[in-house]
Amino acid sequence: MSTLNGKTLFITGSSRGIGREIALRCARDGANVVITGKTAEPHAKLPGTIYTVVEEVEQAGGKGLAIQLDVRDERQIVQAVDQAAHCFGGIDILVNNASAIYLTDTLNTPARRLDLMWDVNMRATYLTSQACIPHLKRAANPHILTMSPPLNMQEKWFAPHLAYTISKYGMSMCTLGMAREYADAGIAVNSLWPCTTIATAAIEFNFPEQILRASRKPAIVADAAYQIFLRNSRDCSGNFFLDEDVLKAAGVQDFEQYAVTPGASLFHDLFLDAGGK
Repeated sequence: MSTLNGKTLFITGSSRGIGREIALRCARDGANVVITGKTAEPHAKLPGTIYTVVEEVEQAGGKGLAIQLDVRDERQIVQAVDQAAHCFGGIDILVNNASAIYLTDTLNTPARRLDLMWDVNMRATYLTSQACIPHLKRAANPHILTMSPPLNMQEKWFAPHLAYTISKYGMSMCTLGMAREYADAGIAVNSLWPCTTIATAAIEFNFPEQILRASRKPAIVADAAYQIFLRNSRDCSGNFFLDEDVLKAAGVQDFEQYAVTPGASLFHDLFLDAGGK
């Protein structure tokens, strides 16, 4: 069976939440994991730093490298990617996980919030992919996986939080375009999105507590990402995956293991109807 032993992953926004969980899942295979984020010192309200996650990665069986990175800074992105490739001899997988969320309507979204979401979501996805692609071209089974939703032009996904939707769909458009652009190079470029809300700091601080309780744990997204990384990159590109669908295809039947509150009704994530589409 294929594993990620010896593979190198570069994960943005991996000091906590989904990024951290993907790092730990891949570390169990013996992967090299580059942990990036702004949090180098303990935060008053948020758990974890890039250094504590590296410790967890190594305890799980992988090798870790912590790089403090503000994904809004192009120069920092290039330097971080170069440092990662030099340390581990290349990059096999890029995970565009870093994201900013601000769920406000047009009149209540100041320019600084618009800029933050655009810079952290679409722009960082574009620039980090751009920096990694020369290294991915030399990898045996290269993947870019972006945490962004399926593209859906229904106005109901735009009107309540236009700026946020534009920024997340910008990430998805990177998937759509780069999948075609780098098909001949054999680089798989896909997006992954959860069917339900995931119990992360973004949900905790932007939604009522009952939604947090009706969420799933980040492990479900990490397990789905792991399954995607095992696929042949030349046969798996341009997809907008949902976590549940990926795991069902891999034979997973027990989804209660991922529930924050087992037995509770789950809250469907943004950009997905109740049917999961």
